[in-house]
Amino acid sequence: MTPILELRNITRIYGEGDNRVIAVDSVTLSLNRQEMLLIMGPSGSGKTTLLSMMGCILRPTDGEVIIDNKVVSDSDEDMLPDIRKQYFGFVFQSFNLFPSLTAVDNVELILRLKKHDRKKLQADALRLIERFGLAKRGDFYPSDMSGGEKQRVALARALAGDPPIILADEPTANLDSKTGLDVLRHLKGLAVEAQKAIVIVSHDPKAETMADRVVYLEDGKIKDK
Repeated sequence: MTPILELRNITRIYGEGDNRVIAVDSVTLSLNRQEMLLIMGPSGSGKTTLLSMMGCILRPTDGEVIIDNKVVSDSDEDMLPDIRKQYFGFVFQSFNLFPSLTAVDNVELILRLKKHDRKKLQADALRLIERFGLAKRGDFYPSDMSGGEKQRVALARALAGDPPIILADEPTANLDSKTGLDVLRHLKGLAVEAQKAIVIVSHDPKAETMADRVVYLEDGKIKDK
């Protein structure tokens, strides 16, 4: 199986001289469709930096990011937004929902940004909301929803435009144990049923039991546990 995403010896360095910090150090990694990959490690180990390079939010200082057999890490800056829109859905620890938009409108906005068929915007946004059991909450604003509901809206939004790769940064961190488990099950289902490639950064031990593969990062390097 050809990986949907590959990292080849990627390194990210911040600062210079005495302030130089190697956040990620020569990491090589691949990701397949229908796979849920978990990245674990102590705080400050480079997990979020690694995820950001995977998602073409940060450029590596050295090494290559390859998507669908194409090197994207050396793409022009003005091409990166289109690469992100085509390949990635993002789920954030703090949900990152727009507070002035309803649940449906939050999803619809991403569809608009991805140049979705205008005639189907609202119907497809509602379909994604319904997929996560939120049919009766579509007109609610984030301030009127629980943490679990907001995270499910964030998952629906990540699926907008049907990207092949979902990147989730601490998706259960602000949730109680039961709700966090539900979110992990949703993500696992996306990998198995929707044939997505899922990457999760998490400290949550429940995620470790559900992942197909676990990578441990320490001081920017992949380590054996």
